[in-house]
Amino acid sequence: MRYVRSLFLFLIIFSAIACDVRAETGLKTISFIPQWGPQAQFSGYYVAYDKGIYKKHGLDVRITQGGAYRPSSEILEKGEADIASIWLSTAIQKRSRKVKLVNIGQIVQRSSLMLIAKKSRGIKTPEDLNGKKIGLWGADFRIQPEAFFKRHNLKVTVIPQSYSVNLFLRDGVDAASGMWYNEYHTILNSGINADELTSFFYSDYGLNFPEDGLYVMEDGLKRDPEAMCAFAKASMEGWKYAFDHPEEALDIILRYMVTANVPANRIHQKWMLERMKDIIYPSGEDSRVPGTLRKEDYDRVSKELKEQGLIRDIPDINTFVFRCAGNVQ
Repeated sequence: MRYVRSLFLFLIIFSAIACDVRAETGLKTISFIPQWGPQAQFSGYYVAYDKGIYKKHGLDVRITQGGAYRPSSEILEKGEADIASIWLSTAIQKRSRKVKLVNIGQIVQRSSLMLIAKKSRGIKTPEDLNGKKIGLWGADFRIQPEAFFKRHNLKVTVIPQSYSVNLFLRDGVDAASGMWYNEYHTILNSGINADELTSFFYSDYGLNFPEDGLYVMEDGLKRDPEAMCAFAKASMEGWKYAFDHPEEALDIILRYMVTANVPANRIHQKWMLERMKDIIYPSGEDSRVPGTLRKEDYDRVSKELKEQGLIRDIPDINTFVFRCAGNVQ
C-alpha cells in the first residue's frame, strides 16, 4: 500500500508540474510510461523533460510511473499512455499475439540480464551450475536463462526469486538473477568483492536480447508519426546530455525519486547511470547506431522465442519497426 500511495502522490505532483508546460501553445501532448518508477535506468527521459529538450522538439511530455502493478506494455495497450518503454522480447510476444505495438526506437543495445554466483560455491564455468539451485525471476526474465541452460545441457533446480538478493547473500541459492546496473551492484555493496563472484552475462553466450525500447500503438503512430519520432529523437538527446553531464543528471533523477518517495542512493544511482551508458552505447561495436533496432538482434530474439514455444509465428519486422530515422539495420 505504501508503494501505491507513493505512486499516486508522484502522479499528482508530476501532473501539476506538467500543467504549466501545457499552458504553452503549439506543443503536442505526449504521455510516456517507463517500466518502473524514477531511477537512473530512465535518466534520459527525466533529463529530456527537465532540461526542456522535449519542449524544444515541440512536445509537452507527461511521464507517468510504471511498476509491478502497472506494467508499461499493458498501460500502452489500454491506451492510457502514448509511448512506453518495453523489453524487446515482451514486444515481440505481444505483436505475435496481434497486439499492434510498434518499435520507434531501441534504446538499450546490449542485454544486462545475468546470473551471479559465488566462486566459493565452486562455480566458475556454466557447467559448474549443473545440479545447482538457481534463483530466477518470472515471465520474460526466464527466457534467456532457460535458453542458456538448454545450450549447456544443464539440469538445475529453479527457485523463484523476489526483487531482493537476500536469499543469494544467505546462500539459499547457488546463483541469482540480476541486472548489471542494479542487483549486481547491490551484491557488491553487501560486502562481496567482484573477484569473489562469477558473472554469466547472457549476451556473452549468444543470447543478447536488447531490453528497453520505445513502443507506440499502431493507431497512435498513424495519427501523428512526427510527434512519436520527435519523442524518440528528443529522448536520445536526453540520454546524451545525461551521459555528458552525469552529476547534473544524478541531481535531476534523485530529485524525482524523492518526489515519488522512492528510496534514493546517489552511489547506487551513479553506478546505474554508468552501466546504462555501457548498454546504450556499447563500446567496440561500431555497427550499432544509437537508438536503433538491428535486424540481427530482432531475428535472434524472435528465433529464440519461437524455439521455446513462446510465439507461434515471427512478426514481420517491417510492421514491427517504424523507421523514424532509419531505426533498423
